[in-house]
Amino acid sequence: MQRIALLGLGTMGTGMARSLLRADWPLTVWNRSRERAEALAVEGASTADTPQAASQSADVVISMVADDEASRHVWSGETGALSGVRTGTTLIEASTLSPAWVRELAAMAAERGCHFLDAPVTGSKPQAAAGELLFLVGGEQETFERALPVLRAMSRDAIYLGPNGSGALLKLINNFLCGVQAAAFAEALSLIEKSGLDREQAVAMLLNGAPGSPLVKVMASRMTAHDYSVNFVLELMQKDLTYAVAEAERHGMTLNTASTAKRLFEQASQAGYGKQDFSAVIEPMRSAED
Repeated sequence: MQRIALLGLGTMGTGMARSLLRADWPLTVWNRSRERAEALAVEGASTADTPQAASQSADVVISMVADDEASRHVWSGETGALSGVRTGTTLIEASTLSPAWVRELAAMAAERGCHFLDAPVTGSKPQAAAGELLFLVGGEQETFERALPVLRAMSRDAIYLGPNGSGALLKLINNFLCGVQAAAFAEALSLIEKSGLDREQAVAMLLNGAPGSPLVKVMASRMTAHDYSVNFVLELMQKDLTYAVAEAERHGMTLNTASTAKRLFEQASQAGYGKQDFSAVIEPMRSAED
């Protein structure tokens, strides 16, 4: 079987690593804080001290990190993976990033003689843990087809979308829609609570009507219970909305709803909820004066 290196063991990366181990793929992991890598070593993974070291003997290198800056460090930093990979290695960037950086990274991979896919995922902590993510993939179709066995070990499906940057762009569109829905429901629930309506009755009506999307139902459960244990970190949603707004501007568009949602997530982050689940976007609204 191909040897895999996985770089980044946050909420998503840890679940992905465990899925690969369950499927018996030979796996080396790296994480900025070594404790998470050592926890996976107990489960059968090898560990490396740098992305460069993790990638030297890998046939497939996967990155799952927070943002463009972290991705730059992992791939092209002083001890980055690109300095260690062999010609012909398949590189998969599964993080949610800006399409501009993804295309730049694809060019750097080509210079190294490597194959590159941008393959961000939909799903959050439960899907990562269960191996039920959905990969949105950009790159050469031949590379995608070669990588499918690895992707399938971590997912319910993988969709090929076109050239590099396609996966990154669709993921930002997906996440800005999620962010807008979460922010809109937070405002709706805050109005219900402040107005004196029966909250249980009002929320039930919304969830059983046209607004009751799967995401809104999750938001309702978490916001009414004040349960902000992390499935998807609030400051990462703020980052994704920022990238989506910027990408739309590059295409001559203004994403008005995304811009408004971005401002609400920024307020929640500034209020101290940045490291909690993104459903915590409601809390500054609750604490605001009537």
